Amino acid sequence: MNAACENTLFRVEIQQRLKKALNQQELSIEDAVLLFSAQGDEFDALLDTANKVRQQRCGDQASYVITRNINFTNVCYMGCRFCNFAVEKDAGNAEFLSPEQVADRAEEAWLRGATEVCIQGGLHPDITADYYRNLLIAVKKRVPDIHIHAFSPFEIWYGSRKARQSAEEFLRDLKSLGLGSMPGTAAEILDTEVRKQLTKNKLTTQEWVRIIKAAHSVGVRTTATIMYGHVDQPIHWAEHLALLREIQKETGGFTEFVPLGFIHYETRLYNDNPDQVRPGPTAEEHYKMHAIARLMLQGHIDNIQASWVKMGPEVASSMLRSGANDLGGTLMNESISTAAGGNHGQEVMPEDMVERIQSAGLTPIQRNTLYQPLQIHAAPQTSGLIKGAV
Repeated sequence: MNAACENTLFRVEIQQRLKKALNQQELSIEDAVLLFSAQGDEFDALLDTANKVRQQRCGDQASYVITRNINFTNVCYMGCRFCNFAVEKDAGNAEFLSPEQVADRAEEAWLRGATEVCIQGGLHPDITADYYRNLLIAVKKRVPDIHIHAFSPFEIWYGSRKARQSAEEFLRDLKSLGLGSMPGTAAEILDTEVRKQLTKNKLTTQEWVRIIKAAHSVGVRTTATIMYGHVDQPIHWAEHLALLREIQKETGGFTEFVPLGFIHYETRLYNDNPDQVRPGPTAEEHYKMHAIARLMLQGHIDNIQASWVKMGPEVASSMLRSGANDLGGTLMNESISTAAGGNHGQEVMPEDMVERIQSAGLTPIQRNTLYQPLQIHAAPQTSGLIKGAV
């Protein structure tokens, strides 16, 4: 047994926190930091508890969505050090799609069964005040019934400045033109000191929170994310989760929480500082993040997504027995993780999603963006085929 587990007091403290979670009591930041230190039998108990809470909150089903990622430009002047997606606008591989080109891709996705397009891009210096509006108009004209999940808080910050509007005014305008929901990306770690190292704090924690709350206030729901495994520590993860929980208590606007592990291979953040920056989360940290998120956020954000793009389909599937209840989207095109050196591909077919969920002993549900069920697939032949383990 791990040495930490031989310490009776430490083991009792872990057991107390897990019992607290099973009894639907709110975990504190200090509770979460302690759980992030779990090892050996404690780690196994953490995953088992997260699986039980997942079953309490979500039943024996897990979901996926058929979607297409459309990155309308890879040009960005912000210079985030963890990102290898951005290029200069005069680079040979620079891309800046017109609204009609984005609509072309959305129509292709619709014809392949997608119910959603996720539209994001870099902060191109030539984006006009009307560009984001025109994207929505073009897509909705071409594919009226597709759900548009678009524009990170950083893009809303940028677009509202271009339009000389408040975030609320800008978002209200976009919603009227067809914006259905927003990805809660650009969160990274909601801690000032960490953000200074990742992005020079160009979009501050306060600004991210302000824009997320603005979206929720005008009826645009968002996801919530974390990007972990670089210069961060468990205290940052715990505080990030607690902040998301407080926002959700106030607004109720988050649809899901998506942990996104740092992919280091091609990033300046890692390659310029290999002795100071970690090469992404360990496998154990992936499991802990999904499990502790389930325990901390239960009753507030009950959809925890496992990203196959970041972890690979097999590991993501095992997260369904470690707290997660969703495998995310089929994507069709994924370029941001790929640009950073991710090697898990750019698309998973719907039938693969179904098979992965069934292999975890759960019934697959095709959902829409807002987690409404669209199709319930056959239940697995045998339950519990995959257990959360590293």
